[in-house]
Amino acid sequence: MNFRMILKISIKALNRNKVRSVLTMLGIIIGVGSLISMVSLGQGAQMQIQEAIAARGANLLYVRPGSRRTRGYHGGAGTINTLVPADAEAILAECPSVAMASPSVGVSAQVIFGNQNWSTRIEGFNQEFPEIRNWKVAQGTFFDETHLKTAARVAVLGQTVSDLLFPGMDPVGQTMRIRNLPFQVIGVLEKKGQSSWGRDNDDTVVVPYTTVQKKMLGGILNIQSIIISAISARATYTAELQITETLRQRHKLRVSQENDFQVRNLSEYAEAAAETNQTMTVLLACIAAVSLLVGGIGIMNIMLVAVTERTREIGIRMAIGARPEHIRVQFLVESILLCLFGGMLGVTLGVVGSFAISGLLGWPTLLSSSSIVLGVGFSAMIGIFFGYYPAHKASMLDPIDALRYE
Repeated sequence: MNFRMILKISIKALNRNKVRSVLTMLGIIIGVGSLISMVSLGQGAQMQIQEAIAARGANLLYVRPGSRRTRGYHGGAGTINTLVPADAEAILAECPSVAMASPSVGVSAQVIFGNQNWSTRIEGFNQEFPEIRNWKVAQGTFFDETHLKTAARVAVLGQTVSDLLFPGMDPVGQTMRIRNLPFQVIGVLEKKGQSSWGRDNDDTVVVPYTTVQKKMLGGILNIQSIIISAISARATYTAELQITETLRQRHKLRVSQENDFQVRNLSEYAEAAAETNQTMTVLLACIAAVSLLVGGIGIMNIMLVAVTERTREIGIRMAIGARPEHIRVQFLVESILLCLFGGMLGVTLGVVGSFAISGLLGWPTLLSSSSIVLGVGFSAMIGIFFGYYPAHKASMLDPIDALRYE
């Protein structure tokens, strides 16, 4: 008896009880479908987190003012500010793991054009801001080093500000007012959308940081923060150490003194979020796998019933020359076929379920070939694992007893 014959006999046996076969596959269908849907949901959430981190910039670090400590009392972050533009220049020059750096200073202000006005955040950076924040200019250009040196009154608008102040018209080349000072619009940034915590990234106006210092904040020398891009994601941790050492030397801090600044590495938040999401994905997949386990037990029960029902048939086949391994393989093939057919239908259910979750609930999903292969492969393993005992039991029947079975 060759494998093709065994396969043909197994399919006929399953077709003999179509309803029972379908009901037996139901557990596998639901299990595989749930597994694919849950994994795609977890991977979609992970993709959304990665996109949110990437939207803030490539390999990003922040240096912010530190905390003032008086007689053991900490005033909190930002209560002492010793950061100056020269710190950003030193970081760029002395830290090999740093690719770009920009001073940052900002203020809230009313922007006016004609009869339109809007209260927004005026952010001051240097000319490397678009590359550090991975934020391209959609219209016009960005300011350059000459604008920084002259503290020029030029502005690059976020999409929200552009749409509100200049509805239906090209803002590039127009003159608007910020705190009654005229600013020429030289560009408009690409649309970023909302941040992960709901803030509108496009509700901003970017100008040279020197302009904010000299013409909007009364000529202050300090800056509010430094944004930094490391040469790679892995280099962010090395860059953090180098930045800390450079600033401690520049600020002449003794070994016993605390830092008067804070270095925040966004890669840490990204990794923590990814680990949390991965844990949730595994948890969801394990919950879905329970359905597969229940389906496998159902298949084993049905195959045991089939062995009992077909005892006489088994006896006849053994009597005309079928060996125990033939019987074992036949019942094992029937079990695997049930799981594979159920697995394929489960894949269809999982794909449809993933699209339904994304379309109806608005949750991000990401279908991957690995989850589909995992689902089908797991269903085949279920068929082998739970089908072996009934198949082995059938192969061990005594032909004489089997022929006498009523």
